[in-house]
Amino acid sequence: MVLARSKYPDFFPQSYEIEYNPVNRILIVDYALPPLDSLPTLKEVRYIASRDEFVEKRLTERQVKDLYDSVLYQTSLRTIHELFAADQGGLLDAVVFNGLVTSVDPAIGKETSKCILSLQASKEEFMEINLGGVEPRACFRKLKGVASSELHSMTPIAPILQLEREDRRFVQSYAVADGLDSRTNLAAMDWEDFEHLIRELFEKEFAERGGEVKVTRASRDGGVDAVVFDPDPIHGGKIVIQAKRYTNTVGVSAVRDLYGTLVNEGANKGILVSTADYGPDAYEFAKGKPITLLNGANLLHLLDKHGHKARIDLKEAREAFPE
Repeated sequence: MVLARSKYPDFFPQSYEIEYNPVNRILIVDYALPPLDSLPTLKEVRYIASRDEFVEKRLTERQVKDLYDSVLYQTSLRTIHELFAADQGGLLDAVVFNGLVTSVDPAIGKETSKCILSLQASKEEFMEINLGGVEPRACFRKLKGVASSELHSMTPIAPILQLEREDRRFVQSYAVADGLDSRTNLAAMDWEDFEHLIRELFEKEFAERGGEVKVTRASRDGGVDAVVFDPDPIHGGKIVIQAKRYTNTVGVSAVRDLYGTLVNEGANKGILVSTADYGPDAYEFAKGKPITLLNGANLLHLLDKHGHKARIDLKEAREAFPE
């Protein structure tokens, strides 16, 4: 919300991705910065009465480059300041700002995205700085920020910390939904096929919103079955999903397990999907927590939304898989 409400000129992309680690209390921000050629260069317009015309005066190339570098340094400091200032709950010990620029590489004629500056600042040190009196580049260097001497050169650098997207649990999913029909009883499916089906559905669901879904290696251990990175600045973030092919009412223990996983993963939200319904204790525990419980009816609706048919017969499944 802090980043979404921060007002910038129209030429700013206003795009970013974030990740919070509750263990070390560090927030990582990958922030999209404007390319050099997007900066306005008009310095002044004068009216020449004798010629009855307007004459434009523009910034020199050197002035544009200097202005650009200053804008980027200021943006990094401003973003970190706004996040720390809004941290009334004391959840942030440090913020890492990675500034990324997407522009056409003249060497290959294609758009590329590069990290050109990176700054890690602790809250204690940063809040002692009087930003109203600093020179942006000097302040950036004092905080041991990493960048080339001239930002407008678009020289890529290695970020101090990066968003964690690589996880050895992540694997390629296989398609299940296309093999379903109205005769398929989801509650009697192979448990691994069921988990892949849930992952496949959420891949489709979040792809429509520009999200990214990473699927995990099937383990049947009650862990994470999928991880979603949703870019929505208000409701998005990291979401963990668990799939349960149950034939009996889901109790509170499964929801507690999901909540524990959510906290351990540093996720914003957890989603539990089951072929059965949930007991009142499960719904009561989920109240006020960032947890969504999807039962069999919800699952069939989600399937139908994406053009697939199936059924859920718990009695038939119990007979096929007796306790």
